[in-house]
Amino acid sequence: MGTLVYDGRSAVVTIEDRVLAHLRLVILAKFRRQESFSFNWVVGLANGSGRGTVWLAPGIPVYFQFDGSKEPSINKEWIDVLMLAANSPNGLSPIPEPAPGSGEAVSTRVGG
Repeated sequence: MGTLVYDGRSAVVTIEDRVLAHLRLVILAKFRRQESFSFNWVVGLANGSGRGTVWLAPGIPVYFQFDGSKEPSINKEWIDVLMLAANSPNGLSPIPEPAPGSGEAVSTRVGG
């Protein structure tokens, strides 16, 4: 399990390393474009359960810490789906990985 820390302390989110690696690529791509967006997550039972949302903006520190030492392979279709989510009014959130070759990113664009 990895950790995303935003603004030094305002949001500390524990996320599985593979998911975090994909989220990192999307978040950093948005920041390179100077784009802000919301990030949503489910708060686990160990932390009281519920949901969390934070507004991510370039220029505010974000830190990605991975427990594992190996960089996971990247699923480009997952990146596409996550980027679509980040660009939507609902914002970015950890979502299940689409199967490679599923065309989920394309159907998400067309279907809405």
